[in-house]
Amino acid sequence: MQLRPYQRDAVDAVWNHIAASDTNPAVVLPTGSGKTHVIAELCRDAVQKWNGRVVVLAHVKELLEQAAGKLRAVAPDLPVGVFSAGLGRRDLGYAVTIAGIQSVYQRAHDLGPLDLVIVDEAHLIPPDGEGMYRRFLADARNLCDHQRVIGLTATPYRMKTGTICGPESVLHEVCFEAGVRELIVQGYLCPLKSRAGKAVADTSDIHVRGGEFVAGELEERMDEDGLVETACAEVITATSERSSVLLFCSGVRHGEHVVRVLAERHGVECGFVEGGTPAKERDALIDRFKRGDLKYLANVNVLTTGFDAPNVDCVAMLRPTMSPGLYYQMVGRGFRLAEGKTDCLVLDFGGNVLRHGPVDAIRLADPGTGGGEAPAKQCPECDALIHAAYAVCPECGHKFPPRQVKHAAVASDEAVVSGSEGPTRRDERVIEVAYYIHHKRNDPLAKPTMRVEYRLGFNRWAREWLCFEHPKGGYARRKAEQWWRQRSYDPAPSSVEDAVEWANAGVLAPTLRVTLEKKPGDEWERIVGCELGDKPPRLEDPDNLPEHALAALGHADDDSIPF
Repeated sequence: MQLRPYQRDAVDAVWNHIAASDTNPAVVLPTGSGKTHVIAELCRDAVQKWNGRVVVLAHVKELLEQAAGKLRAVAPDLPVGVFSAGLGRRDLGYAVTIAGIQSVYQRAHDLGPLDLVIVDEAHLIPPDGEGMYRRFLADARNLCDHQRVIGLTATPYRMKTGTICGPESVLHEVCFEAGVRELIVQGYLCPLKSRAGKAVADTSDIHVRGGEFVAGELEERMDEDGLVETACAEVITATSERSSVLLFCSGVRHGEHVVRVLAERHGVECGFVEGGTPAKERDALIDRFKRGDLKYLANVNVLTTGFDAPNVDCVAMLRPTMSPGLYYQMVGRGFRLAEGKTDCLVLDFGGNVLRHGPVDAIRLADPGTGGGEAPAKQCPECDALIHAAYAVCPECGHKFPPRQVKHAAVASDEAVVSGSEGPTRRDERVIEVAYYIHHKRNDPLAKPTMRVEYRLGFNRWAREWLCFEHPKGGYARRKAEQWWRQRSYDPAPSSVEDAVEWANAGVLAPTLRVTLEKKPGDEWERIVGCELGDKPPRLEDPDNLPEHALAALGHADDDSIPF
């Protein structure tokens, strides 16, 4: 199995982080981008290169089955066991164990010492307390004091406490992150088109508890006859040319109401699954849906994480949510590519796009704050849901007046990804910087470049490419050398490999802020300025280099095993 470039970069970033730091890294990859491929490669490296023992933890059997299948495809000779009551397996003594957290959280001693614990859907690790994940990790650490934890997730935040990474968390920092918009442009994820419901419930008087709407109040509001009938009618009209429609409902009573209206008023069959649906019935409905025998499938809090159906070409959100993670997981069901699928329509009857912003620019409120206005708005002329940065509507050409306020949700056909219009310039704080060797796709003769990635927030990156191997005296080479001199006392390297190695060794000044500019017609923002910290000592003075830089240069006292 050949990894995609960003998957390879994610694996490399994990090992580089573990080699240079004693903290636990997180990898952020969008839904549908192939996290299980990355997990499989990490397992293979750990076992075959360093003779390590690994457990992969997940919370639903679908994720366990996916991980086991990918491991068999990547390394068929790798000894892999499965420990899951839901799958009827309790394998012990394997180099790699795929385990359901509900089955093993009290059985860490049965699995024995583990070098690596890989957690899929790592945002489910609680920030504190005695949850299943924390209990297992604490017991497992007692058996192996050098154990490291790697987390993978598409949503690295929690509704109440913010980011999942921090000094007191199980996971300490994000070592790699790929953005939704980037992977859509590169052809790895399916484009999204959004349409807001014509009849959207007023949620202003619904109480909020624990950061989310009170479930009973929300269901009662969404279950009103007029709203359900209007929503179902619009779903039928909007999906006449769609093949697989996934509906998210606000509760069991609401879901059953939707199914009944679709059948009685529109003559269509809609399956329905919720937490109490018997396993055989649920599996049969999901199998029919994936095969294309069932066009409509409604659910309540079931088909989010772990549900892999690439054929989904419409997602209907019949429920509002205050949770950015749940919003992302619902929309993310349409990210996967499939034959004959050109895009995925997102029908938003809950005002979620306006509440949280486009999926590639979700605004995460600081815990305890109101969060401010989400970066999305509507066009009053054509009703398109678009990113708040647009000055001119890309659908109809309407020019927004300054400080345009958002309007009530009405139907539209705009992708739920961000963009901007007109020459704009803004400053952004840089959270971290990463350096990679970049090879141009489909052009083996092109010279490699150094890709510099500045993380600005969740799924938000700025990037620039430096051409150290281009002809001397040329503009691209001069630009790269000037960039290097601004940040380092060391001379500019002549190869991209050296540039990346030295940058990771700590010879460059930290980038504190970047200035981004976008002109009309540009697809991406360009970095046109930056604020730098102090330049570090020269490379040949190892006494003054930080510990992580010494490790990157091979000065660290270790046995070359990254865990």
